[in-house]
Amino acid sequence: MEDLNVKQLVLAVRTIAEEKNLPEEIVMDIVQQAIAAAWRRDNGDRDQTVRAELNTNNGTARVYVQYEVVEDVESEASQMTVEEAKKLDKNAKLGDIVEEGFDATAFGRVAAQTAKQVVLQKLREAEREVVMEEFSDKIGQVLTGTVQRVEPRVVRVELGKAVGILPASEQIPGEYYGIGTRIKAYLKDIDRENRGPQLVLTRANEEFVEYLFRQEVPEMETGAVEIKAIAREAGKRTKLAVRSTVPGVDPVGTFVGGHGTRVNAVMNEIGDQEKIDIITYDDDVKNFIANALSPAEIAKIELSEGDKRARVFVAEDQQSIAIGRQGQNVRLASKLTGYELDIETAQAEVKAAPAAPKRTSKNAEDDLLSVIEQVSD
Repeated sequence: MEDLNVKQLVLAVRTIAEEKNLPEEIVMDIVQQAIAAAWRRDNGDRDQTVRAELNTNNGTARVYVQYEVVEDVESEASQMTVEEAKKLDKNAKLGDIVEEGFDATAFGRVAAQTAKQVVLQKLREAEREVVMEEFSDKIGQVLTGTVQRVEPRVVRVELGKAVGILPASEQIPGEYYGIGTRIKAYLKDIDRENRGPQLVLTRANEEFVEYLFRQEVPEMETGAVEIKAIAREAGKRTKLAVRSTVPGVDPVGTFVGGHGTRVNAVMNEIGDQEKIDIITYDDDVKNFIANALSPAEIAKIELSEGDKRARVFVAEDQQSIAIGRQGQNVRLASKLTGYELDIETAQAEVKAAPAAPKRTSKNAEDDLLSVIEQVSD
């Protein structure tokens, strides 16, 4: 048996609290949980609910076994009758929780080992929680870290005191992450549902691109220019709607930079396989939609404000440009403007005479190809 030196424990608690930067009461609670676990290992039953109290003044420890007061006892480890309970508490009645106290003075070797394991595990959890609290006010910020480990579905990134995870769904498709590489990532959330809290990072969202432009465009800080909307398909294409609040300032030119230096700096971070379209925001919805569908030339736009839809008419040779490869251009323009966009050829609004059979066949082929393209999206 090993004697329990409470004074030594209290001293150890204070030392650990200081070293780990943890509140003393948290460490004290962890040690009390460990004493309770050790006592139960030596003297009790695994189904018992046991708590411990350290008396830091006189250097003693007591454990308390909790029992629910019931009419019919089904588990002697956690229940007792009213008659039995009244021996511990004369005011006990059905439904109450009563406690039986014991002095905790010495433990067997296995129980002492159990206590040590509990302390180490709980300390790790407490330390992680404290670190997570430090990061909770950094949600929505971009952090710089070092790639620590690359797994099939997740990349682990060291962020100083903590390690964040970059899930496959939050990575830029096709991007390579080498161990030891320094990368920037947006802190999306703190996931507390799985095994312990985890910092969830992303490089694939719109906010990451906005942050990168904010670093390159000082006029954003002064308010001379602003980003009104962003639509992004990471690794493929991003559309940025910008505007100027100062007369005479060209918003698109400001974001592009001289010789494209600013937009190129952003592309260096996210990869040059992702194209960036910077367009001018317009309070007039029709103009905004026309700008968003750039580089396609628009003939006419009909709005349906009620269901946020717009029919966009383009010349036949502009239809594929407006729709874009695998529907990407129209999809991003729709996301950017908040309108569901239907691209139609300008001739579609004119009731023309029946076309020649050969022409009809060509239209049928076009329609078929259009349907196939939509399905493939």
